[in-house]
Amino acid sequence: GPEKVFPTILTMADPCSFASPDCCRTRHLYLRCRADFGAQALRGTAAFTARAEREALRCLVLDSRDVQVFKVTVNGQDAKFVFGEKHSYKGTPLEITFPFELRRGQEAVIEISFESSPKSSALQWFTPEQTSGKKHPFLFSQCQSRTASPFPISVPKELVALMSANRDGEMPDPEDSSRKIYHFSQNVPIPCYLIALVVGALESRKIGPRTLVWAEKELVDKSAYEFAEAEDMLKTAEDLVGPYVWGQYDLLVLPPSFPYGGMENPCLTFVTPTLLAGDRSLSSVIAHEISHSWTGNLVTNKTWEHFWLNEGHTVYLERRIGGRLFGEQFRHFHALGGWRELQNTINTYGDKNPITNLVPDLSDVDPDVAYSSVPYEKGFALLFYLEQLLGGQDIFIGFLKAYVQQFAYKSIVTEDWKKFLYSYFKDKVDILDKVDWNSWFHAPGMPPVKPTYDMTLANACVALSQRWITKVKETNTNILSHVKRMQEVYDFNAIHNSEIRFRWLRLCIKSRWEEAIPLALKMATDQGRMKFTRPLFRDLYNFDKCRDLAVKTFLEHRASMHPVTSMLVGKDLKQDQ
Repeated sequence: GPEKVFPTILTMADPCSFASPDCCRTRHLYLRCRADFGAQALRGTAAFTARAEREALRCLVLDSRDVQVFKVTVNGQDAKFVFGEKHSYKGTPLEITFPFELRRGQEAVIEISFESSPKSSALQWFTPEQTSGKKHPFLFSQCQSRTASPFPISVPKELVALMSANRDGEMPDPEDSSRKIYHFSQNVPIPCYLIALVVGALESRKIGPRTLVWAEKELVDKSAYEFAEAEDMLKTAEDLVGPYVWGQYDLLVLPPSFPYGGMENPCLTFVTPTLLAGDRSLSSVIAHEISHSWTGNLVTNKTWEHFWLNEGHTVYLERRIGGRLFGEQFRHFHALGGWRELQNTINTYGDKNPITNLVPDLSDVDPDVAYSSVPYEKGFALLFYLEQLLGGQDIFIGFLKAYVQQFAYKSIVTEDWKKFLYSYFKDKVDILDKVDWNSWFHAPGMPPVKPTYDMTLANACVALSQRWITKVKETNTNILSHVKRMQEVYDFNAIHNSEIRFRWLRLCIKSRWEEAIPLALKMATDQGRMKFTRPLFRDLYNFDKCRDLAVKTFLEHRASMHPVTSMLVGKDLKQDQ
């Protein structure tokens, strides 16, 4: 798994969901399941406690997607259930009718027997050929469910299962000697999108007192080196915003088709192998996922329209960690890079596009389609601006720490955040009232104010780029000859740092250098991180010489891509309307 005041009595509805949490609260999820690689299906039962939040509750609506349900019981009694109409991106509502009425405050245990379909977008199944080791299959989830308790997971015995939870040991499967059962528990309440499962031929290395790195054996030592700073980052975050409540902090390196840089699953951060640069230079993604242990996982956005509460605060914390470990100029350099990234995003979407609002209206928008750097970088820019307005970083971190304490284990909206900001800085209300809140939250395009940035590190980069720009103007030659000269001087083609390679190949394609076409296609398909794959495919599609080849290559690789990546690249390349 991204304020308007709706004129409803009970609650602000979530436009991305069919469920109605105002009628019923769910907790204590007990999940038992078995991963069947032959059928590419996850089978099992999910039991949870539901508490009626209003009188005479007779039914419950849940979200579902690409799943079969065989049986539903309420307190052990069979219950009727029916699927509603399938929606293009919200999935299908599952309506359960109770065999008896629930009074307000009364609890019932609901148990659902289910099987996922092979095309379920929450799961990605890999054939052995799609893994590093080429011998065993692999499964990971971007999963959906509410607070979680114990989980037994049955898998083929040569594989390892991991979850966003504590590892409670393993045992042979009493029903099948070729399998074993892994046990997990999560005692901290979590929102549904943080329940994650992975099954694969995984090994681990200990890199800190509370951290193991998990990966296929081909990558595990490289990963242990790359992420060695995790404990320093955890300690710094604890110093900034309070104790780490989750116990273990493990890292898991996924196969290359993982669509994101990282995913902050509690106790077990998922990361892309594109972070393995060999020199720890991309570790800010680790700082980001660590920061989510407070902002996102402890204090959570109530709906995806308020996604900036998760991401803006997390980017702010990530950069505060970077500032502590590598210096204040480093923090400002990354902050300025974020502002430029926001400019690029707004240029792509258009500065009147309502999707670029910090708090967008997602009434008829798939949150996967709306996903961009806006909640991250416009959110960060607001917090960085407020830090400077309210008296500097030491004062502002006091607010952030108090905010996390105030709303821990809760889901909130932007209005809750703003009310708390005003109550925390009650002596500075005159300053806060000067902020153009309406533009920050509800206007598209760039923010109404740009924060101040220390330019020391950026100036060195700008000076070097100006030397190249001046040369282009002086010699009056086309840009391509200079890009070719850059290759001679710097040999960028030999660099495998994903962030540098990505920018270099985009420059080559935009300069219409045909020799770069196969290199760009290779990078777009060798890995599936959307940050890289989508812009590379878009640039290739916009280069007339290789549009047809870009489409052909996408169609050939589509089946092995993550479902979300495949859907979005399909839209970018006009294959799906």
